[in-house]
Amino acid sequence: MKKIFIIFTLFLLFTSSKSAEFNVEAKTAILQDYLSGEILYEKDADMSIYPASMTKIMTSIIAFDLIKKGQLSMDEKFIVSENAWRLANAGYSSMFIMVGDEVSVENLLKGIIVASGNDACVTLAEGIAGSEEEFAVMMTSKAQEIGMYNSNFSNASGINDPDNYSTARDILIMSDYLIRNYPEYYTYFAEKEFTWDRTGGDPITQGNRNPLLYKNMGVDGIKTGYLAVEKYSLASSIIRNGRRLIAVGSGFNSKKARSKQSARLLTYGLTNFDTIEIYNKNNSFQDIDVWLGKKNKVKTHFSKNIYKTIQKARLRNLKVVLNYDGPIKAPIAKNQNVGVVNIYYKDELIETLDLLASESIEEVNKFTKLIRSINFLIWGDV
Repeated sequence: MKKIFIIFTLFLLFTSSKSAEFNVEAKTAILQDYLSGEILYEKDADMSIYPASMTKIMTSIIAFDLIKKGQLSMDEKFIVSENAWRLANAGYSSMFIMVGDEVSVENLLKGIIVASGNDACVTLAEGIAGSEEEFAVMMTSKAQEIGMYNSNFSNASGINDPDNYSTARDILIMSDYLIRNYPEYYTYFAEKEFTWDRTGGDPITQGNRNPLLYKNMGVDGIKTGYLAVEKYSLASSIIRNGRRLIAVGSGFNSKKARSKQSARLLTYGLTNFDTIEIYNKNNSFQDIDVWLGKKNKVKTHFSKNIYKTIQKARLRNLKVVLNYDGPIKAPIAKNQNVGVVNIYYKDELIETLDLLASESIEEVNKFTKLIRSINFLIWGDV
């Protein structure tokens, strides 16, 4: 028989909000709740932009990927070429490495992430791929792999090139991928300074260029950018009370505007939305009835954590409904689909999820099956 259970209904009441009038003073911007993946704000998010130094997020990802696969180590050293050294003397952001220096991958990554050194980008690219051009091919391939379909990389640093382009949405996808897949290395993006013990001179200490790291608001990354043609840009992320938001903006008119407007965007997400945990994969979801099995109940789960983000605007209704044909007849295999769960938001179906068995349950023997069948015919007892 069809069984439907309302697992829970959540009512939230908040004061009215003017969030619909919210606008970020940038050419393009986007804001995402990390846990639910829902987009909370966007403004021309698919407009093509020059990502400038936000390109360095992908440069770092390529290195982290190789480290994770065991094909590169933090202690490995690469020799600085004249090609890389020139960038330290051409007015670009620099780590101030010298020709012939042997620099560890870890120092190069910190030089890229914290000091935004273009010279470090070229050295890392040449060390990994032989040339910056080949490294850029790896970057673009990785971009396509993770869903950045409107991006192309032609260099490792983000130096102005018409073939080095992306979108705010793609930069968001890249930032989300970084945080989700390399949490142990993402901590570099929160470091406020990096000291390089340079050759032939006193050590140089440079501060992180991300202005939001210094605002004591919970921001722990990610990367700034600037090109004269694109103006100022920033990919940023904040974590507060276990909740993370990721924002990307480009086309800010000044450094001050980049900092102020990015902070506004993140604050908007925190104050106008709540994220509700519906299911955590470390827990069982709901036990459901089993027919003719060695157990009378089967534990269930989903294949992923489930979160929903709700706007703090007015009375809302979030309803989670379990729907299955039950009791489920044994035998039941682990991870077998045993039902569906529908999630409604203001009585509108917003998502349907497959409910899976958390365990295998064998069928009872023929004698027990006969007795239970008789009981069911007489008493309706399963």
